[in-house]
Amino acid sequence: MAYSFRFYKTGLLAAALLALPLVGRAQGTVTLTGKISSKTNDTVAVSVRESPLDPKEQITYARVDNRGEFRLALTVNGPTKADLVYGDDVASLFLEPGNAMEIRFKGKDMSSSVSFKGKGAEANTYLAELDERFVENDGFQVLPDNINLYEAPFLSFLDYRRKEEKKFLENYAQDNPLSPAFKEYAKAEIEYSYANDRLTFQDLREQVVATEGRLKMTPTYYEFLNDKALVNNPGALQNEQYQEFLINYIHYLAVASNHQRSDPDFYQVCYDMAKKQLADPVRAIIMGRVLQESFRFGHVKQSAAMLENYRSIDAQNQFYPVLQHDFETHKAFAIGAPAPAFKLVSATGDSVTLRQFAGKLVYINFWRTTSGLCLRDLPYAADLAKKFDGKNIVFLNVALDENEPAWKQLVIGKKLPGVHVRATGGMRSAIARAYAIQDVPAYFLLAEDGTFLNTKPKRLSSRAAVDEIKESFGKASTYSSTLPASAGK
Repeated sequence: MAYSFRFYKTGLLAAALLALPLVGRAQGTVTLTGKISSKTNDTVAVSVRESPLDPKEQITYARVDNRGEFRLALTVNGPTKADLVYGDDVASLFLEPGNAMEIRFKGKDMSSSVSFKGKGAEANTYLAELDERFVENDGFQVLPDNINLYEAPFLSFLDYRRKEEKKFLENYAQDNPLSPAFKEYAKAEIEYSYANDRLTFQDLREQVVATEGRLKMTPTYYEFLNDKALVNNPGALQNEQYQEFLINYIHYLAVASNHQRSDPDFYQVCYDMAKKQLADPVRAIIMGRVLQESFRFGHVKQSAAMLENYRSIDAQNQFYPVLQHDFETHKAFAIGAPAPAFKLVSATGDSVTLRQFAGKLVYINFWRTTSGLCLRDLPYAADLAKKFDGKNIVFLNVALDENEPAWKQLVIGKKLPGVHVRATGGMRSAIARAYAIQDVPAYFLLAEDGTFLNTKPKRLSSRAAVDEIKESFGKASTYSSTLPASAGK
């Protein structure tokens, strides 16, 4: 699940920005002029994420002159959430076609000193005041003290926060003219922050509170999800909290139907549920979000089949090109993709290829004798090899060492278990490039058919590594049995 946390002032905000070109909402220009007191940088920028499925942002820069003044203009596709960026500081913006604002702030502290005048200032002043009153106030955040609560007091906290936020919006709207689009956005921010925190609480608490098991909720705890208007709400489409809620909601439905993330068909189930439960236009976005999860964590053939099906969902071809590029980017290391072949020399001088391990699980450990982390893992590697002695698995250790004698001395002198090979050229070797190794240790778990099962399995030193390996035997054939017929064609 994706957790909201509501920390908007950091880079987490930039990762959630979106601007959807909705039907009936015309493009228009926004003009921003400003004055920075005690400037610390020579440029200021506005960042807009044009598509909820594309991480790329449209960034418009402006030069800050010697007086600290700047001017920039950008085109927006209707009401748009954006970021004002100055150095490492970020402030939220809500822009609508025709806005013409003057912005002032201190160079060393933009986010807490920013002020607005002109057309569109009221909405942005609201965001700045909301940030100061609620986001910067730990008493309104889902932090460890609240996560440790039980159901009733946690709900009391959420209800109190929502009531205070609603009161703040109502009072502000009475004194300041706000556009209908911004009112919808602000209301959605309140409602879906509440819904997200309530929906993810049980899972979040299980992760954070290590001294207790999973909290059992009362029968009525999830009844708020029965509100159909909460799930399909076109007025909230441009709010990132709404979209986070929907992806969490689809995950919840899948788990409630006895499907876990570790199940081979989990993302296919989520994709089908989003297709059935959601209405246009948000359906295409959330199905796309599920696809992106599948590209990273699901089986490559399942992903390909779902992507092909998505063509009929995205009739205007708005998101498919982005998703296709995302799939191409990740498919080489997706579950079910063939692991790069290699031929290396072992510590005893024998040639070793990946093909010779066909029919066995292969746990690959990329390491170096000069890495303290790698050396610390050696005893755990020995323990794992001992636990699975005689089982259908090979522990393959690929040394990315420049110093061959030192490597041989350690491997042979210590009688290290498993298969040990070395790649000539170390981090610049062909195998290091093929497996995209950036640092060591790095681990890969391959299925019996030589395809990836996990490109980031549990470390050798992790207690969970044993259970993960046990569950991996025969999993390639299990994936094959869940693939749609079209995926194998």
